[in-house]
Amino acid sequence: MRKADLVVSVSEKTGVPKVDVLVAMEAFFKEVKISLSEGENVYIRGFGSFIIKKRAKKIGRHIKRNVAIEIPEHFIPAFKPAKIFVEQVKSKVTSLPSDEGTED
Repeated sequence: MRKADLVVSVSEKTGVPKVDVLVAMEAFFKEVKISLSEGENVYIRGFGSFIIKKRAKKIGRHIKRNVAIEIPEHFIPAFKPAKIFVEQVKSKVTSLPSDEGTED
């Protein structure tokens, strides 16, 4: 499901115009990004948490030049689903659909 599909689905289920749903979703995404960039995690009860994970510094390799480089410690955004969310998915999903015709 893509963002456009999600907008259509929410619009149909709530009766809210698609453009209003899109604006609300974009505002939500923007607020999550702002909060994480300020170092603040976002917790949504029953859904999950958007958190910041710290990656330790490590030695990597520049493949073309075959040179070791130091990758400094950095922070990345991550999503941790709520326990109830995980249980709902486990109980309903029996197999994944085929990946034919999907883009990554």
